[in-house]
Amino acid sequence: MSRIGKAIIEIPANVTVTEKDGLVTVKGPKGELTQQLAEGITLKQEDGVLTLDRASEAKQHKALHGLNRALINNMVQGTSEGWTKKLELVGVGYRASNQGNRLEMALGFSHGIVMDLPKEIIVETLSEKGKNPIITLTSHDKQLLGMVAAKIRSFRKPEPYKGKGVRFVGEIVRRKAGKSA
Repeated sequence: MSRIGKAIIEIPANVTVTEKDGLVTVKGPKGELTQQLAEGITLKQEDGVLTLDRASEAKQHKALHGLNRALINNMVQGTSEGWTKKLELVGVGYRASNQGNRLEMALGFSHGIVMDLPKEIIVETLSEKGKNPIITLTSHDKQLLGMVAAKIRSFRKPEPYKGKGVRFVGEIVRRKAGKSA
C-alpha cells in the first residue's frame, strides 16, 4: 500500500471540496483550484475528511494514488493557508523592486530584467542596507508558485566559486576552492 496515498486529508472549516466526474474543486478563503483525478482513483468525503482509493494493485494505480493524494492535499492547504517562497539575491549590485505584480531585477547584466508575474502570485521585495535583497512570493497554487520561483532563479543561478546569484533562502551552495597559488 502507498503510505502517502492511504493517509487522510483533513478539511478545514473554511474550505469546501466538491468532485464531479473526476474533477476535484477546492474553494477556500485564499482562492479556488481544480484538479482532474487520474483514472482508477476515487475520492470519498465524510465528516470533514477526504480519503482516496484506487481501483487495483497495478503499479500505475499505486503511483497515481500517492500523487493524486499529494496534489489534493496541496490544494486544500493552499486555499486555506497559502504557500510562500523566499528568494535571496547574493551579489554586489544585485537589486529587486516591484510595482504591483511587475518584478524588476538588476542581476549584473547590461540590462535590467523585468518580469510580469501571474495575478495569482503576490510579490514583495525587501531591501535593507547591508543585507541581501529578498523576494517573497505568495500564492494559493503550489505548482504555479514553484514554477515562477524556479524561473526567477534561472536568470542567475548560484555559482560555486563566489556563491553569487539568485538562491532560495536557506539553500546551501557547495563552494569550490578555485585556483591554488
